[in-house]
Amino acid sequence: MSDTTSRETGRTGVWLVGARGSVATTAVVGAAAVSGGFVPPTGMVSQLAEFADCGLPALDELVFGGHDVTDTPLSKRAEQLAGAGVFPTALLPLVSDALQAAEAEIRTGTGSGPGGPTQAEAAAFLIDDLTSFRQRQRLDQVVVVDVSSTEPLTAPRPEHDELDALEKALASGAETLPSSSLYAYAALRAGCGHVGFTPSAGVRMPALHQLAERQGLPYAGSDAKTGETLIRTALAPVFAHRALSVRSWSGTNLLGGGDGATLADPAAAASKNASKRSGLDALLGERVEGLTHIDNVPSMGERKTAWDHIDFQGFLGAPMTLQFTWQGWDSALAAPLVLDLARFLARARQVGAAGPQRQLGFFFKDPIARDGIVPDHRLVTQFEELRAWYAGVGR
Repeated sequence: MSDTTSRETGRTGVWLVGARGSVATTAVVGAAAVSGGFVPPTGMVSQLAEFADCGLPALDELVFGGHDVTDTPLSKRAEQLAGAGVFPTALLPLVSDALQAAEAEIRTGTGSGPGGPTQAEAAAFLIDDLTSFRQRQRLDQVVVVDVSSTEPLTAPRPEHDELDALEKALASGAETLPSSSLYAYAALRAGCGHVGFTPSAGVRMPALHQLAERQGLPYAGSDAKTGETLIRTALAPVFAHRALSVRSWSGTNLLGGGDGATLADPAAAASKNASKRSGLDALLGERVEGLTHIDNVPSMGERKTAWDHIDFQGFLGAPMTLQFTWQGWDSALAAPLVLDLARFLARARQVGAAGPQRQLGFFFKDPIARDGIVPDHRLVTQFEELRAWYAGVGR
């Protein structure tokens, strides 16, 4: 249940699964740099004037920690990102204390399998890390944000449909959950709201929806839209509203870094592509021709390029095309959204919201919605829903 019913949010923990990755490191650097007045809050939706009086936790009230299976310190990862051009090297000494504080709260992620702990035992370790973090830092609440590597699509199992059956399977020693869902299960059991920033399964199974409802916890996801898909959800309504017939929509993504290496695996790329296509099909009202290709280009490092080609017909069948290119730094696009989502979800919990948070669909390629509710993928409509919801809970 909610840790507090006051309208002031107070100190909020942000627990990052994948805490030493590029996105998580950039989020920690960004929170410290913006709250310290060293840089403007460019790219942060939660810093727009529309949300100034809705009771979000302040950036300097966020306390960072997380799980990771790598041991590269945040300070070293930040140096690598600055060297790659993601943010100015001059920021490093200004945010060093924040990086050290977050590093002190990172714990080793846990897995399961032959010779290791069962999933029930692994979940217990994760829950203890989360509850200890909340108590040690005297936090009002903790929001868990999964920014770990994309998993392959998860095969459904009967126990995924019902919480009691899932917990019975875990107690028997069964290996039933993908890693992202094990972390999500632990987050909910520890009393934490959850954000699925990637297309991995995470909280997206009925048993975990039931757990969130029982615990009175909010959650949101999945797969944050930071670049190509952001433009698609703004652009696709143009064709629908002007009665133009889209014949095909194809895309190519070139990226390096950890994401590029992960998505070089066809199974992980299939998970990402399924998420990227879902909103486009809904916006156009039908599935059109065209595929999205994801290519790992290690020499690009942290940079990302997306190119889309749209073939459509106008009046009297006149053939036309539109192309666009999006170039950016993946972690710099994603990190401000991590901070936004942590703040927005914390406020939702503060006012007693539980279950999937429809108003946060603005941030996702494949928004989680309640059963029977079809998400609206139109970007402007999503933003207005976000704005209206938080205006309603403002101070």
